[in-house]
Amino acid sequence: MDRYGLIVAAGLPAVIPMATGSAFASDGGNAPAHRPAGSDGRPNIIYIMTDQQWAGAMSCAGNPDLSTPNMDRLAGNGIRFTNAYCSFPLSGPSRAAMFTGYMPSESGVVENEKPLPDSLAARTLGTLLAESGYDCAYAGKWHVNTISLPGKEAFGFHNIKGNGDAGIAEACIDYLRGRPDDRPFFLVASYTNPHNICEFARGQNTPHAKVEPAGIGDCPNLPANFAVAPYDADILRYEKSLNYSLYPTASYTPDDWRQYRNAYFRLVEAVDAEIGKILDEIDSQDLWRNTVVIFTSDHGDGAGAHQWNQKTALYEEVVNVPMIVCLPGKRNAGTVSEALVCNGVDFMPSVCDWACTAVPAGRSGRSFRSAAENVERPAEGYIVVETNFLQTSGSFGWMVRSPKYKYVLYDKGRNREQLFDMENDRGEMRNLAVEKKYRDVLLEHRAMLREWLETHPATTLKKRPDGLNPPVTDRARHLRLIPEY
Repeated sequence: MDRYGLIVAAGLPAVIPMATGSAFASDGGNAPAHRPAGSDGRPNIIYIMTDQQWAGAMSCAGNPDLSTPNMDRLAGNGIRFTNAYCSFPLSGPSRAAMFTGYMPSESGVVENEKPLPDSLAARTLGTLLAESGYDCAYAGKWHVNTISLPGKEAFGFHNIKGNGDAGIAEACIDYLRGRPDDRPFFLVASYTNPHNICEFARGQNTPHAKVEPAGIGDCPNLPANFAVAPYDADILRYEKSLNYSLYPTASYTPDDWRQYRNAYFRLVEAVDAEIGKILDEIDSQDLWRNTVVIFTSDHGDGAGAHQWNQKTALYEEVVNVPMIVCLPGKRNAGTVSEALVCNGVDFMPSVCDWACTAVPAGRSGRSFRSAAENVERPAEGYIVVETNFLQTSGSFGWMVRSPKYKYVLYDKGRNREQLFDMENDRGEMRNLAVEKKYRDVLLEHRAMLREWLETHPATTLKKRPDGLNPPVTDRARHLRLIPEY
């Protein structure tokens, strides 16, 4: 049964799941007169992405600790999705899901620096749109194995600027002013920040934006969910203890965490200013008229919630990402949607939907175009996010997000199973899995995860010496990990 069908488990009521080289010369600073999209009438598509930004790290999301006028500007021109999630809270796997349409466990890209299989490398979103008549250009961080695109032309894209936030906006502006007139375009602007919070936490220089020192009185206060919650999964503390370079915050004081949060929000503001340059050019050319503009991030950051930094864990601050969709003509401008969307596996079918391009067989994602065009649509179905800690001990797990609840299961440890009420406890401080009265809800979400695992076969690019699949891609083992008591 597909991820949007009905599931009936033994003794359970029915519940509704989801799983869900060309060179472009500048004209010396003078923007061209307005030019329409391609003659075929399909919209242009601009995709703006940051790295390691939590959905709450925008002032339009109600956060008073930072100012993001350009992200707010996008929200004012489009639809902001509050329930948007990545496919995997790590850069390489998350981005691979976006551009292949497969979950990381399906493609085998389950960690950073893992290359795409040849069969998928030849059929990325860039190649699909290029073959359908779009002019495709990419600026900035790629990180599906290589940090930048590996050549002047790669994966269907013209490589107009490599990794590094400085110059991305200018490269995009040059492209927009020199792009072909006879066809629509697909432009990706991929920024690194606020990822430089990783260097800040290690006491290193931040390479893509400078963070000015701040007195503690000028730093944001601690989040309401700063404490590690009772009945939190203890495997997370173990993983954190294994790698100082990734998790240098074990001995942080509350003031250290406030400095961390200040640096994080200042890095978001720095990338917001860069994004504003691209939006100014969109304004100048009146591209809003026939362009879909999508803004998101590959994953979030703990930002001090539950005293977590970095990504990989399944906390909301890590997996809940910003997602703003601006439709042609600014349709539904300034609205907010609670629909469940995934910026990973749902991205390819969504872009293909707008581009009137067929999605290759085998992709399970669902286009969020309908959710953007029909903002009154309620949240429905479910989304699955997967993760692993291959950078430390190798633990792994999944998250199932339904309209009201969030279910988390790790492979080992005390309190490895968690259930949270997302309407009343978005900070994840009360684990309902330990309460008998939520037993039926718990069983429903176990059934959702079981169905998803059974319908999403995993692929491994390299077997173990004994010929078996590694644990992170062993679906038979995964199914046995779902509690039965």
